[in-house]
Amino acid sequence: MPAYAIARLQDAAPHPDIAEYLNRITATFTPYGGRFLVHVTPHETVEGTWPGAVVMIGFPDLPQARAWWNSPAYQEIAPLRSRHIEGDIILVEGVPDGYDPSGAATAVREAAQGSD
Repeated sequence: MPAYAIARLQDAAPHPDIAEYLNRITATFTPYGGRFLVHVTPHETVEGTWPGAVVMIGFPDLPQARAWWNSPAYQEIAPLRSRHIEGDIILVEGVPDGYDPSGAATAVREAAQGSD
């Protein structure tokens, strides 16, 4: 199943390190089948708060996403970003085509009955 690296980045401080990071990041995830899906494009918050910018990189599967994150190539450049931009980053597995959440609804109903 596809997987995603999703980042919510905020409080970016302009710095030459960020330019260097941007110049080098694509080469770090391409060997793992990664590609940008979203990169700091404007977003519309429709519920709650969502400060900062969104970045999403798609991968063929979660092992490839993990391999990219832990790769020497990415770990070498990560400090170029993290020294100047605060944020949260997660790796998450997607759902298959045709996913139906009704199975999860059944599990939630059963758990709720057990908690009464």
